[in-house]
Amino acid sequence: MISTTSRSTAPGQHDAVRKQIRGSGLLLAGRILSTGIVFLAQVLIVRQLSTADYGAFAYALAIVNACQAFSTLGLHKSISRFVPIYQEQRDKDRIAGTIALSIGVIGVTLLLIGVLLLALPDRVLHSLDHGQQAVTIISILIFLVPIEAFNEVLISLFASFGRPREIFFRSHVVGPVLRLTAVLALMVLHAGAVFLAIGYLVASLLGVLLYTVVLARYIAERGLFEGVRLSTIKVPAREMFSFAVPILTSEFVTGSMMSAVAVLLLGHYHGLTQVAIYRVAVPAARVNLTVMASFSLLYTPLAARLFAKADYEGLNQLYWRTTAWITVLTFPIFVVTFSLSKPLTDLLYGSRYDASANILALLSLGSYFNVALGFNTLTLRVFGKLRSIIVVNITGAIANLVLSFALIPRYGAMGAAVATTLSMILLNVITQFALRTAPGFRMLNMQYAPVYLFVTGGSLGLLALQAFASPNRYIAAALAVVICAAVFAFCKGHLRLVESFPELMRIPVLRAIFA
Repeated sequence: MISTTSRSTAPGQHDAVRKQIRGSGLLLAGRILSTGIVFLAQVLIVRQLSTADYGAFAYALAIVNACQAFSTLGLHKSISRFVPIYQEQRDKDRIAGTIALSIGVIGVTLLLIGVLLLALPDRVLHSLDHGQQAVTIISILIFLVPIEAFNEVLISLFASFGRPREIFFRSHVVGPVLRLTAVLALMVLHAGAVFLAIGYLVASLLGVLLYTVVLARYIAERGLFEGVRLSTIKVPAREMFSFAVPILTSEFVTGSMMSAVAVLLLGHYHGLTQVAIYRVAVPAARVNLTVMASFSLLYTPLAARLFAKADYEGLNQLYWRTTAWITVLTFPIFVVTFSLSKPLTDLLYGSRYDASANILALLSLGSYFNVALGFNTLTLRVFGKLRSIIVVNITGAIANLVLSFALIPRYGAMGAAVATTLSMILLNVITQFALRTAPGFRMLNMQYAPVYLFVTGGSLGLLALQAFASPNRYIAAALAVVICAAVFAFCKGHLRLVESFPELMRIPVLRAIFA
């Protein structure tokens, strides 16, 4: 009986994993493109603005990003779980209700967030240099909250409907190019941080308007809501809010809280210069999350479908093979931002930000640790382990607050980096441990242990060489390429690359490399 079941589910498991990796491959290509554009824009901003002006802009943006988690109360993430399940059940009325509830919450929470933020800055910034400029920037960027919230709803809908191509262009081409245009205008006009804030706002608004039209046409052409009437719409409010509350705590702890707490304490105890030194390292460190973010968009809908079918073995295969892919594909980024953080910082930002090199290394370590454990939080959401998620997030929030208040007042930006990194590692360890309660799920998979050992050895070896031998940036870059090639050559068997991309075998050179 057991062997028969395994044979019957194996093809479905293989197709599910293959679909996830292939679809995510397109999104990864787009993510690489957009990351390059966004990173170029960030480097240009840092070089164009003074340290104090960049600190004011980064300070304001961090506060607005902290509020972003509350813009939909986490309901935009519910879409990628509930819409695929309702599609499997052919329940169009609940799909419409899910979307309506998410969009409605954006309008309701906008007023509350706007009033709070517009009343808060004078109290928060009264002790800071250039505080009034930061207040002005916040009052402009506050309107990004509903715009970006609606953008997240659009992306979740495209992911739920299996439209990675639309996500590719909206998230990875149109949006980044519009923001880069705003940065180039900043440089040409020799304008300041306030002009940049206005440019960011206009760019986001144009992108959302364009793809609202695209989504409306897609729904109309395929009759996705055909037969749905206002009187028949069913709003699954209880299910969505039960699912969204843990998501809200996750967004707050991992995304908003850690960044906002660090920035607020740095601004209060050390001023905007320390904010700039810390924040300039954050975008480079977050590049380590590029691959993971690309794979996550399709992971949740696919995992939700497997969960709805009670295919727990398929979920295990999806989780661990996806984790192996994102760990190996992220490794080159980690090597550059962790092992080669000092030459990278000097190259990108100049001597003004030498102190940011060690901060970049620490934040990259925390980000890559998150990547190496895979989609543990997303998987807990799919299994409905909402109480576990809340407990984990509260624990992580308390740890981050304790570490931040203990380290930042005394050690400044370096203390913020240590507090953030330790909090991220602790949060992921606890989350992984919580997966032991998921039915039929393997918390650890020793099949992929060699991948982790090889990745750890390669990154630490290059770090030690950089620390003790101090080769020039060209030799260090060449060594990084060799180590990355070695890691990929060793790990390609675990990735089963040809199974996911059989077309590679049609090209002689690629067949020789990947076979």
